Amino acid sequence: MTTRPRASLRRILDDLGSTVLDVAAAPGDLDAEVTGVHIHDPLDEPHVPPGGIVLAVGVHGAAGIRALLESVPGAAGVVVKLPVDVDDGVRSTVAATGVAVLGLTRAASWSQVAALLRSLLAEGDLAEAGEEGQGDLFSLANAVCALLDAPVTIEDRSSRVLAYSGRQDEADPGRVETVLGRQVPERYQRMLDERGLIKQLYQSRDPIYMELPGDSINRAAVAVRSGDEILGSIWAAVHEPLTEQRERALADAAKIVALRLLRERAGADTQRRLRADLLSTVLAGGADAAEAAGRLGVATQRLCVLAAQITGEPEADPARGESDRQRFCDALALHVATIHPKAAAALVGSVAYAVLPLNPGGGDEEARAVRMARSFLARVGPRHPANVGVGRLAGTLAQVARSRADADRALRVLRSRGASGEAAGYADVHFESLLLQVADVVNAEEQTPTGPYQRLLAHDREHGSELVATLRAYLDAFGDVNAASARVHVHTNTFRYRLKRLVEISGLDLADPDARLTVMLQMRIFGP
Repeated sequence: MTTRPRASLRRILDDLGSTVLDVAAAPGDLDAEVTGVHIHDPLDEPHVPPGGIVLAVGVHGAAGIRALLESVPGAAGVVVKLPVDVDDGVRSTVAATGVAVLGLTRAASWSQVAALLRSLLAEGDLAEAGEEGQGDLFSLANAVCALLDAPVTIEDRSSRVLAYSGRQDEADPGRVETVLGRQVPERYQRMLDERGLIKQLYQSRDPIYMELPGDSINRAAVAVRSGDEILGSIWAAVHEPLTEQRERALADAAKIVALRLLRERAGADTQRRLRADLLSTVLAGGADAAEAAGRLGVATQRLCVLAAQITGEPEADPARGESDRQRFCDALALHVATIHPKAAAALVGSVAYAVLPLNPGGGDEEARAVRMARSFLARVGPRHPANVGVGRLAGTLAQVARSRADADRALRVLRSRGASGEAAGYADVHFESLLLQVADVVNAEEQTPTGPYQRLLAHDREHGSELVATLRAYLDAFGDVNAASARVHVHTNTFRYRLKRLVEISGLDLADPDARLTVMLQMRIFGP
């Protein structure tokens, strides 16, 4: 059994970095052991065990901090949103109680910091599980293969192969196809579902034996679980049911695999959240952006921000949707890393952002970034239909926030078009973006159409006429009556009559360019 010290306050601060947490006041060293994360509720009596970190939601001001410190003696620290009001009274209370005061960046949410801290603590807990959980999954698969005397695969919940043992040549063609493709073929998944074998596997806490049709070798399988959560499964190709001793060995192996998967997930989640928080800091700009960029290892000049988002209906299963978004972000990170070694990508909410350094190239940097985005979409399109918005080139780190805003606006325009599988630079959608911003102001202020356009809308509502459609066709055709009448499928004389009527009713001067521009903008903003 290996031994490893539990997380200390100093180690947590080192892992998260000063862009997330900073020390506002400390009693001395920061070697206090951290045992858990607790959220402060002012309506409840605080019950914080020794070593707990208290998230001081809603606490501000020196007096509030002092009162909280006095109520949680023995805690490792309290976390307060920046700026932290530290006076002599707070310092003396910190010294008396031994509880540190930490400042949390305002860009981070309480849920984010709670998840980060718990992931860091979970990683330490899992590392104490013993040497059995430290080997890689392929070694574990080979060990189970030796115990069962049968070729083995370890799979996740989506039937993707995480690891496999040797001796796969002894299995059936379905197993060989599974290992080569690192995924159970769909026809085998469907067959197992139709026979109710997957449901039986996930409902049982013991290994089950499956008799398969045709030339397939039978299977013994066990679910890999953490409590009630299914993490994956272990499958062995066998010719007969397992003996009681081998069943027990397979069940024990599932526990070891569960520890390994949890440890890997905790480490991956922690790193992902750290990268997401650091990248969010870079994208927001400000005083901490330079340090966050340094920790990410991204360049600090000539950057371009990409905002990518999966399109289509959201997943019915939220966990599956989050997994798909994370895999999509991983693919984006890999793609941009092949273009520049100092590129970085992370998932922030439902959008995958990438910061891509660009070498000077004759002033076409944004166009090159758009081409790169289209290449990425072409690669992931069959699995993840998505759109990508590309921001303007940021000549300095201070301009990265502007590039991120550009990318968000370009992505929003693509979304408003109902597009999928498209990439656009901000320059390509500048005017549409401006219209969406104007529409935001209009909606926020609850503005309504005015002037000639309002009168035409009212007339159409009252009389069932189509004067707005007539005007739209006329303007879209640049005043060409023949082309405009064809668009609305009426005779030219009928169209001229309607045009005359709409001018009489609305008072619109079609010869005035400003009047035409005004009504065209109202049509775009308010709609028909």
